[in-house]
Amino acid sequence: MNRQTQAAVLLLIGVALLHGALTDLYLRYVKEGLRPLLLAAGTLLVVTALATAWYEWRRARREERGTGTGDGTGDGDGTRGHAHRESRVSWLLVLPLFALVLVAPPALGSYSATHTGTALQQPYGYAELPAGDPVPIGLVDYAGRAFYGHGRSLEGRSVRLTGFVAVTPSGTPYLVRMALNCCAADARPVKIGLTGNIPPVLQPNAWLEVTGRYTARRTRDPVNDGPIPFLRVTAARPVPTPRDPYDETWNN
Repeated sequence: MNRQTQAAVLLLIGVALLHGALTDLYLRYVKEGLRPLLLAAGTLLVVTALATAWYEWRRARREERGTGTGDGTGDGDGTRGHAHRESRVSWLLVLPLFALVLVAPPALGSYSATHTGTALQQPYGYAELPAGDPVPIGLVDYAGRAFYGHGRSLEGRSVRLTGFVAVTPSGTPYLVRMALNCCAADARPVKIGLTGNIPPVLQPNAWLEVTGRYTARRTRDPVNDGPIPFLRVTAARPVPTPRDPYDETWNN
């Protein structure tokens, strides 16, 4: 691969990174906090590609004027050496980039949730819940308060949280958010069992906004024996897939 081809590939990679970071596409791969790094990396690749192309153009102009540098591309007296035809196979490297831009993968859903054990872990502490009824709360936050905090911070409060539906082979409905540390490759589910006023028809992967209250009911995940608390549902309604389908509040 010659330098012109290298510059073209670098430019395409940089543009793909910038496209993903300037839209919400990057949220399918990494968490939101990494956006500045993607912007910086994409900008650096674009600048490098343009600088390489500019250098090659200047070198070619010098050779045309008979001022070759003798670096192996010319014969030292301004005439060009024998050029080898570049393999077109190298351009296949750009195919994954077009897939990245044109075919955005869906976020992980109910299949991953039902085949992966819950990632719920004991938090270091609990912030005071804001005023309001119902109080909006993250699914991971609710799960930690309900199981490890034994619902003490939830007593007498109505909560509202959002997640997608997963149904176990036994028919137990879960509300799930995939939690991640860095990127989608390390995403793992945090699950909440639903009881109470559950909608009669639940479609796996459908997103729900659920309002309810703490219940002491709990179970164990059949995949890894992890804890799964429950929520007693008082109301539920379908909602669109959120801009960021992953929950970043979980820490390993």
